[in-house]
Amino acid sequence: MADTTDIAETFADTLMGFTLPGRNARGRMVRMDSVLEQVLSAHDYPAPITHLLGEALVLGALMGGLLKGEEAQMTMQAQTRSGIVSLLVCDYRAGAVRGYAEFDGERLARLGANPGLSALFGEGYLAITFETEGRQRYQGIVPLEGDSLAEACESYFGQSEQIPTLIRVASRAGAGGRTAAGLLVQHLPEGEEGRERLHVRMDHPDWEHVAVLAGSLSHEELLDRDLSLEAIAWRLFHEEKEVRVQPGAALSRGCRCTAAHYEAIIARFPSEEQEDMRGPDGRISVDCAFCSKTFALAI
Repeated sequence: MADTTDIAETFADTLMGFTLPGRNARGRMVRMDSVLEQVLSAHDYPAPITHLLGEALVLGALMGGLLKGEEAQMTMQAQTRSGIVSLLVCDYRAGAVRGYAEFDGERLARLGANPGLSALFGEGYLAITFETEGRQRYQGIVPLEGDSLAEACESYFGQSEQIPTLIRVASRAGAGGRTAAGLLVQHLPEGEEGRERLHVRMDHPDWEHVAVLAGSLSHEELLDRDLSLEAIAWRLFHEEKEVRVQPGAALSRGCRCTAAHYEAIIARFPSEEQEDMRGPDGRISVDCAFCSKTFALAI
């Protein structure tokens, strides 16, 4: 690997970026341990929802890690009117991740241990919103199709961004706690007159080569806590002339709820509506869906 930068190896709860200059490709890798537990512990989710939300948080970190700037944010929302999971939301901002899910527990219990994406959502959609440092927002919406959220996100990049993308996500729960990890790789060539059309780029020999190598990554390698992300990049791409590794943001649980935040929001409502919100004790109670806290506001 022709990158001589001396950096500490990356194991858990930190993003790692990399580029393959000779192949016009870029990628992100992440493995989540303690941060994943912190986010999931806010709710007593059953196993299928824990697995689903863990996958979503990894995807959020991978896609959000493509943005630059402390104020840039990625939000992913999967939603359906008829599915067992009616809403799944996660977002990423400068290393801070958060997410939650709304679902029908009785219907979920009848599905069994490992329900697929279609069983959980039925006919739904996936909306991914990127907000840049300068507050410019752009959003893509695609059908919630495929066997996993990762496949749906690949479809998003293909349909909305016209960028060939390969994503792999793995998760595991065991005696040592839950671990989830992922890899995202993209091909970014430029045509002579702007971007090449997607079908041309999908057949590009450089992308075919990168996709085959990246696709060989196993779930065991992704989840191996003793294997650094740099070591994974070396295993996958050691025959390349150059692999540039960029240390990414350290991850943290990113719920931004505070009493002051909610007081500022409530203050925007007319006084009459504020009075209607008050409980018998004269306080206004606000529940945070992300961290499952309740704030009793005396305003």
